[in-house]
Amino acid sequence: MSKEPTPKDWDKLWLEYNKSLKAWMQAFESLQKATKDVQSKYNDVMAKALKESSDKTMNQFTENWQKSMSQAGIDTFKQFGNNWQKIFNQSGMDQVKTYGDMMNTFAETWQKMWGK
Repeated sequence: MSKEPTPKDWDKLWLEYNKSLKAWMQAFESLQKATKDVQSKYNDVMAKALKESSDKTMNQFTENWQKSMSQAGIDTFKQFGNNWQKIFNQSGMDQVKTYGDMMNTFAETWQKMWGK
């Protein structure tokens, strides 16, 4: 039989959770800032390119940009998915999976009943 966690253990876990959540929020804010910066720089590049480039150069640039963004996005989402799979496959995460499945079922049922 497992020993009941003491209140100090819960406090420690809660503090660790909050620390992790704050780190995630900072990373998310950094990602948002980087996204805004990338969009701004892209707009600057496109404005300059439209003024100074030929149609052929613009088409090549657009094609290369789409390929690189697609590949970067695919790799990023693959890594994100793999990381979540690893987390969910760790012991103790079964409860989270079960809760998520239950909430999805609830949402589907709610939609069927009230979404019409």
